Amino acid sequence: MPQEDAPLYSRGKYRLDWDRKRDGTLRSPFIQIVWYDDAAGRNRSRSTGTAEIGPAEDALDALYLERERGLTVCHACGRPMDGSTAHLVTVAISDYLIARRERASFESIRPRLAHVLDFLDATTRTGLACSDLDATLIDEFRRWSAKQPVITGTVNQKSRDRAPGTTEASVSTLAAAINFAYDRGDTPFRAKFAALPPSAVSRTPTYRASIEMLAAMFRYCIDPQAPTGVVWSDKMRGRQKLHRRNLLRFLQASVATWARPDAVLDISTAPERDQWILQAKVLQLNQKGRAQTKKYRPAVPVPERFARLLDGTNGFFIPAASIRKAFEAMQDALGLPRDRETGTKLVRRSVAQIARKRIGEERWRQGEIMLGHAKASTSDLYALFDPANLGLALEVTSGIISEIEALAPGAYSPLHTGTAPDLRLAAAGPQKGKIA
Repeated sequence: MPQEDAPLYSRGKYRLDWDRKRDGTLRSPFIQIVWYDDAAGRNRSRSTGTAEIGPAEDALDALYLERERGLTVCHACGRPMDGSTAHLVTVAISDYLIARRERASFESIRPRLAHVLDFLDATTRTGLACSDLDATLIDEFRRWSAKQPVITGTVNQKSRDRAPGTTEASVSTLAAAINFAYDRGDTPFRAKFAALPPSAVSRTPTYRASIEMLAAMFRYCIDPQAPTGVVWSDKMRGRQKLHRRNLLRFLQASVATWARPDAVLDISTAPERDQWILQAKVLQLNQKGRAQTKKYRPAVPVPERFARLLDGTNGFFIPAASIRKAFEAMQDALGLPRDRETGTKLVRRSVAQIARKRIGEERWRQGEIMLGHAKASTSDLYALFDPANLGLALEVTSGIISEIEALAPGAYSPLHTGTAPDLRLAAAGPQKGKIA
């Protein structure tokens, strides 16, 4: 039986999807709500009347609450009608998702709360009121969650054990949803529980890559070697270099900026994002229009080799939404530790450790600013290059890049980076060009 494509959005047995003909063309311009009717023994569908994902999700939520919770939903505002004395957890979650849809953290919020909804469904507690959700139930959720594997991918799915920190992220987000309902007057109490601190459930990875290992990562991208016992043609090697191009760009940007992986993937030279300030050779990791979060994105001075690459870029520096699979393949090829010891944050952590020894503890505040753990005291972008601000961190970063280049010649060469179609912006039409 062929595997179904991942739905646009789902809740319980209801899911959003496009209605397509056999040739792949749309039968309807509107997104459909699809569910399996046990009584009829077949799938049913209902049009949302919209092609936009946000309103379509609201329509699905309304149908779900009406059919599965027995709540009448106002078609004007999407909220349940008055008449129930207890505010349901499922309703609080739905309201919170709607309220947070425009936030940068929404893509993290949704799966965390979806995991909570799965728990409520699995334990037949979908009628649970916010006021009845206490620490005892949260402990039960933790025990249930620990047994649920994390499934990644849609075609070649992989499974891994769920980390305690992942469960606590769901607990923390659920508490935020309950408190949001309290602030609106929907429920009489704030959340009666709290997530465990990271120090209690997570262990910071101890492995750090040396300069030699960082150089090996770059060589993996620019000089791909066939596995033992396999012979590659020049054409195959060229194909492998093309496949690893986005990973190479991720490595280049991560070493040069010390940024978190999500910020690295967001680097763009598009003028409307106001990130790459060519005249000052400063990269503002937080694009224009994006509110800063607890994971602060600083403005950082850019080493000359990386500046040349940015200057030759039009749009996103990494024209892909994710490099996780490519990074994991590199981990296996280079024999890097797994079991959560390494991941896409490895480059950031490794560069920070190497730089800390070279900058020294007395001036390490510059490292904290580069990492986004502290804020610069100056708003003058040109002043960031002063040794009293981030000049020392820039000098050390440039030195690390030079050492990598010595071990992996061409690591920051435009010839290896090349140009590739920007997959994330293709749907948005032609770009205006890089900043001048």
